[in-house]
Amino acid sequence: MKLFKLIGLAAFFIALGMLIMLFLTSRLMGLFLIALLLLLGYCCLCSDL
Repeated sequence: MKLFKLIGLAAFFIALGMLIMLFLTSRLMGLFLIALLLLLGYCCLCSDL
């Protein structure tokens, strides 16, 4: 369970870094990856598996 939360935390912060990258250079693929990683991070952090 701790590893699952760690993966979620890592995915969340990767998405946060990509969000900052989006403000510097606008790319549609970056936006999709941000949304995917934010969703993955939220699901991993907030689940009770």
